[in-house]
Amino acid sequence: MAQSQSYWASISADIEAHLERAVQIRPPHSVFEPLHHLTFAAKRTAAPALCVAACELVGGRRDQAMAAASALHLIHAAFYTHENLPLTDGPNPKPQIHHAYGPNVELLTADGMVPLAFELLARSDDDPTGEKAGRILRVMVEIGRAVGSQGAIDGRYREFLCAQSDGKEMGQVGWVDYVCEKKEGGLHACGAACGAILGGGNEEEIERLRKFGLNVGMIQGRVKGVSRNGVEMLKDMALKELEHFDSNKVEEISGLVEAKVWKKVQNK
Repeated sequence: MAQSQSYWASISADIEAHLERAVQIRPPHSVFEPLHHLTFAAKRTAAPALCVAACELVGGRRDQAMAAASALHLIHAAFYTHENLPLTDGPNPKPQIHHAYGPNVELLTADGMVPLAFELLARSDDDPTGEKAGRILRVMVEIGRAVGSQGAIDGRYREFLCAQSDGKEMGQVGWVDYVCEKKEGGLHACGAACGAILGGGNEEEIERLRKFGLNVGMIQGRVKGVSRNGVEMLKDMALKELEHFDSNKVEEISGLVEAKVWKKVQNK
């Protein structure tokens, strides 16, 4: 476990360094100071790191997935900011977090994070042969689907409906499954698939890592949410997708099925 923690911590540090370079504080400070703050204030998710790990698993280099990983974090940070706006009229308000800026600034800044994420991806195309462009375009489509109206936004909407109806809108088990799949599950599935695409993985490898990411995300969502039911089954399903990869390369990435591994990385 210690080796796995070190691996994920190393990836997280590289992503953070990449984001520091990409989201620097510069004029106009009224725009870039809150952008920088909210980028790093968001609670971390394992999806960006999984993107890098999947790229390396299929034989790619870490730097090939760094822009995509940073883009995934920016989009996650935008959602995190929106979900934690200091509003008082929402159902079942969440515990308050520190807000350095007013809700108007946080709302508009989070809105700007999403196009910035796609800009980072577009700018990462430095291959004059054009081979990389196709992969980057495919990753943009993957991310757009994962966070769009049939992805994370749908999950957030269903979560909101459930909160309004005190859980009556959907059955409790159905709510957990649906929201986890659309939010955490979808983001992690997207991260793993994007990493495999950028690393040059074949279609089977991409789809197996997508399924691995989905199950990892479901585990993460359940552990931090209201139910731990089915976690062991999700672990087995996730690990089964790794059986088709080189056993010497899966040790680190397989550690992510243990939610406590990532939790320890977050707390460092």
